[in-house]
Amino acid sequence: MDIGLIIVGDEILSGKRQDKHLAKCIELLGARGMMLAWARYVGDDRPRITRAVADALAGGDLVFSCGGIGATPDDHTRQCAAAAAGVALELHPQARELILERMRDVALEQGQPFEPERADNLHRLNMGVFPAGAAIVPNPYNKIPGFSLGHVHFVPGFPVMAWPMIEWVLDTHYAHLQGGARQVERSVIVYGAMEASLTPLMEAIEARFAGVKVFSLPSVDHPEHGRHIELGVKAGTDPLHAFAALREGLLAHGARLGPEMVR
Repeated sequence: MDIGLIIVGDEILSGKRQDKHLAKCIELLGARGMMLAWARYVGDDRPRITRAVADALAGGDLVFSCGGIGATPDDHTRQCAAAAAGVALELHPQARELILERMRDVALEQGQPFEPERADNLHRLNMGVFPAGAAIVPNPYNKIPGFSLGHVHFVPGFPVMAWPMIEWVLDTHYAHLQGGARQVERSVIVYGAMEASLTPLMEAIEARFAGVKVFSLPSVDHPEHGRHIELGVKAGTDPLHAFAALREGLLAHGARLGPEMVR
C-alpha cells in the first residue's frame, strides 16, 4: 500500500510559512518501517483541493491531508472532501460531543459560564461538520477531531496537533503495514567519474540481484568531498553481495573510491 501526503494552504505556497509536515511524515513513517511514496502541495483553492482529494480516494493509497479543516472562510478541506466523495456534510455526533467538551474545558479554565448556545460556540460546532460516513481521528492536543474517509485521513495544519494524530492513525489502523518498507543501504563515494559512464554497471547490478535497487546521488559542491557521486544499493535485507559486486565493478572501471556508508 503506497503512502501519500497532501499539504493544503496558501501560506505554504506563498512562503509565509515553511512546511514542516513533509520531513516529519518521512520521519514518523521511517520509524515504523514505512515509506512515503508521494506528496502534493495545494493552495486554498476549492477545485484544486477537491481534485487532490478525489485522486486520493480513487487511488487506494493510504493518504494524510494536513490543513484546511477549520471553520474560517479560508478553510475548505472538509467541504472539498465531501464534494470529492459525493456525499453531504453533516455534524458528526461524536465530534459534536468532543467540541462541546472542549468548550466546557475552556470555560472552566477561564472562570466563565459554559454557554453552548452562544453564537461563537455554535459556530465552533462547524469544525465537526464532516462528510457523511466519516470516522473520527482524535486530537490529543485540544480534542477538536479530524476525520477519515476510507484510507484518506484529514488532520489540522498545526504540527502540534497533526503529528500525534498521524501517529494514532498509523498505530491504530495500519500496524499490520509497519516494517514492510525497511531498507538497508550500502554506498560509496566515487570521485572523478560521470554518471553516464557508470550507468551500464548500475543496470547490470539491478539485473543480477533481484530486489536490489541502485541509486546515484551526484554532488558538485560538497564541503568535504567536492564534486563526487554517492553510488549505492538498497534492499529489504542487507545487500552485501550486490554492494561487493558494485564496488568490484567500480574498481574495474578505474574509479577512485572514498568512504563507504551503511544506513
